Amino acid sequence: MTLAPTLITLDALAAGQSATVIHLAPAESRQGEAAVDMSRRLMELGFVPGERIRMLKRGLPGGDPLAVRVGESTFALRRFEAALISIQPE
Repeated sequence: MTLAPTLITLDALAAGQSATVIHLAPAESRQGEAAVDMSRRLMELGFVPGERIRMLKRGLPGGDPLAVRVGESTFALRRFEAALISIQPE
């Protein structure tokens, strides 16, 4: 019996935890081109399947923005952007 990996979205990852990017969902938007641009921007920043990431810190109040390390770079993401990234926590 094989257990399926537990997948969550990046916005649910706790500060200090690491994970691997599994999938990038297309953004849902009424402006189709804007949604494609957002997904493309995240991929250009390094949020691609197989990449290791680490949640550094959450902003207060409300946890927005999120400080996330990808490789040697640190990025600030809004929670709705992080919700597009499916990850497998380590």
